[in-house]
Amino acid sequence: MHSFKELIERFEERFTTTLPFPQKPATLYEPCRYLLQLGGKRIRPVLCLMGNELFGDINEDAWHAAMGIELFHNFTLVHDDIMDKAPLRRGNPTIHEKYGLTAGILCGDVMSIYSYDRLANIKTSLPQILHLFNKTAIEVCEGQQLDMDYEQRDDVRIEEYLQMITFKTSVLLACSLKMGALIGGATEGNAAKLYEFGKNLGIAFQLQDDYLDAFGDTGKLGKQNGGDIIANKKTYLLLKARENASEAQANHIKDWLQRDDAGKVNAMLQLFTDTGADKVCREAVEAYSQKAFACLEEVAVLSKRKSPLLELATYLLQRDK
Repeated sequence: MHSFKELIERFEERFTTTLPFPQKPATLYEPCRYLLQLGGKRIRPVLCLMGNELFGDINEDAWHAAMGIELFHNFTLVHDDIMDKAPLRRGNPTIHEKYGLTAGILCGDVMSIYSYDRLANIKTSLPQILHLFNKTAIEVCEGQQLDMDYEQRDDVRIEEYLQMITFKTSVLLACSLKMGALIGGATEGNAAKLYEFGKNLGIAFQLQDDYLDAFGDTGKLGKQNGGDIIANKKTYLLLKARENASEAQANHIKDWLQRDDAGKVNAMLQLFTDTGADKVCREAVEAYSQKAFACLEEVAVLSKRKSPLLELATYLLQRDK
């Protein structure tokens, strides 16, 4: 069994030395190489490899799947940055800022196609793998659209928000694990449990992100509190605060959402606390974490084979608060 760190190193070496892009036209492929060489956490492809290793030695099909997943993930980042008008990605200019909007669109398009080209090399359970991957790709697009739709709505409900983050973030984590498991010969039952593990882990991680953006230790996290508050993002905290608010508190929330002065972050943090939204958010992180761990526990393989996944999940969910 390999640790997360070991698998990142092995994946990075393979990925960077076997990038599929030709040299010409440079205006298309240089932006692709630029983005991929900025690095990244590589969580999704490594989850695929971990899902595969649960059931035996990592095989070549799992490496093809992991690379396809990472190419697809980066395609979504390119197009998300365009839609969000984001100037930076991993501390560097985004593709559309550096190379132009057309380059950004085409770069994303071609990376998505190359992701399928990688998957085409898989020899094990390919119809199942493609069906799962396509279903996930559709859900990721739906999640991004819901996120954009919700920016224009003031009546978003908690259930809708959870569905959005499930599609936008969690399903690709879940898909990565299940693809690796299926390639490794897992039963449908074990593969389904791994999928649920990844899905619930992703939800817990995103809810914790919401919480840490507001209440995290700025020194440890390396960023200022309240970025989501300043941007009026409809996070779990904001939606729960609205749901729990008295009439007076609801009026205060509405008022602060329309203001940009220096006291906004502290005022909203106080409202999150006064309405109990902070406590409920922490409870939700714990609830989804426990769901994830329960699903992993039910996967019918030796406990020692699950250790790297358990350690990774624990690490992701125990970031400094």
